[in-house]
Amino acid sequence: MILVKRMREMLYSAILFQDISFFDGETVGDLTSRLESDCRQVSRVIGNDLNMILRNVLQGTGALIYLFILSWPLALTSFAICSFLAVVMLIYGQYQKKAAKVTQEYTANANEVAQETLSLMRTIRVYGTEKQESGRYGIWLEKLADINLRQCAANGIWTLSFNTLYHSTQVIAVLVGGTSIVNGHITAEQLTKFILYCEWLIYATWWVGDNLSNLMQSVGASEKVFQLMDLLPSDQFLSEGVKLQKLKGHIDFDNVSFHYPSRVMAPVLQHINLSIHQNEVVAIVGLSGSGKSTLVSLLLRLYEPTDGKILIDGVPLNELDIKWLRGKIGFVGQEPRLFRMDIRSNIRYGCGQDITEEDVIIAAKQAYAHDFIMSLPNGYETIVDDDLLSGGQKQRIAIARAILRDPSILVLDEATSALDAESEHNIKGVLRAVRNDSKSRRTVIIIAHRLSTIQAADRIVVMSGGRIVEMGQHQELLQADGLYARLTNKQADALT
Repeated sequence: MILVKRMREMLYSAILFQDISFFDGETVGDLTSRLESDCRQVSRVIGNDLNMILRNVLQGTGALIYLFILSWPLALTSFAICSFLAVVMLIYGQYQKKAAKVTQEYTANANEVAQETLSLMRTIRVYGTEKQESGRYGIWLEKLADINLRQCAANGIWTLSFNTLYHSTQVIAVLVGGTSIVNGHITAEQLTKFILYCEWLIYATWWVGDNLSNLMQSVGASEKVFQLMDLLPSDQFLSEGVKLQKLKGHIDFDNVSFHYPSRVMAPVLQHINLSIHQNEVVAIVGLSGSGKSTLVSLLLRLYEPTDGKILIDGVPLNELDIKWLRGKIGFVGQEPRLFRMDIRSNIRYGCGQDITEEDVIIAAKQAYAHDFIMSLPNGYETIVDDDLLSGGQKQRIAIARAILRDPSILVLDEATSALDAESEHNIKGVLRAVRNDSKSRRTVIIIAHRLSTIQAADRIVVMSGGRIVEMGQHQELLQADGLYARLTNKQADALT
């Protein structure tokens, strides 16, 4: 149990410290299946199979040596039968290894479907797709049942082979031994001993074979576990970067291009050149898929640019200590995910131990979240639940969490998308404080579809097709009558 605990810790740690691109290619169901069922398979190996294999190898070897002492011709006959049994055993073990590997993959896929279905139950209920989802889950169960039936058939062949060879050995021992007694080569007492030790040898071979097949099955099931455990942490965690004495918040995107590793032929960003000055409020707008959020992902170093470089206060991003830098950046995403813990812990998440209750309340007030939090049954002690909080309330808690870090750079990625008009107006108050209050001043990057949110920004950057197509203040861009003006007019028409 200690070894399995250590193995789960090592596996979990290895997964946590991978690049974000790793999680783009892996499913949650698959990874949780590796942590749960695959590690449990290994515990069975350590706790039972290895013990039984070693014990029976020792006993079988002792029995074989004694058989050769009693009668080497009979011992050779028994050894030949046991060797044939061992060959069948190895073939069966290899099959079990392959079958177990496929079984774990099917189990992981079934878990992924179940997890996705249960987390999206409201969507399923609204669209009435219960039977469709049940059928999707049933497909994987059918595949699992098929492979399990094949494993049972293989086990039946293995058992048949053992019983046939076991009884054949007894018959051969009696026939050959009886002839030897008649010829005076051995005594009846020696033959009796031989048959008993031969039975011991055969059963030792069977136990080794049975436990070895279980061992191979567990090896096949845990192969992916060891592959994951052997993965090296991301380079971001291996290298110690530079920590600046004070982060001012000046950001430069120097000819930055990017495409996802899985889509090499589909560039997301193309030759981006952008300078964001210290304490400047910059808004980035554009149609969906224009590369706005990807720009932020590169700034947070969730991905590395495929070309060009990003500089913070004149220092290349890849030379900075990434953990230190992320501690200086406050980030609020479009769909903030809160942890199933109390609201206070969610706001304090990722902050140091020196944060006081007063600091939490001040941050909540700045994010206009304090009033609705106090209206909840347990206030800041309320456990976060999907049914309890609306999307806008979750976003305000996430904004409070970002403000509490007192970041030098604040990034709001569609952070007002789920807010009502009053809450959005309040968040504008946060932005005004950033611009006018010397204590709250910091570099702010806002990504928004709601253009009303960002009209007061110092600069508005308009993106299309992974490129910057316009840049300027609100009135300047309206007069230019370009993409920004068309987007503004369309939103105005949608409201009338």
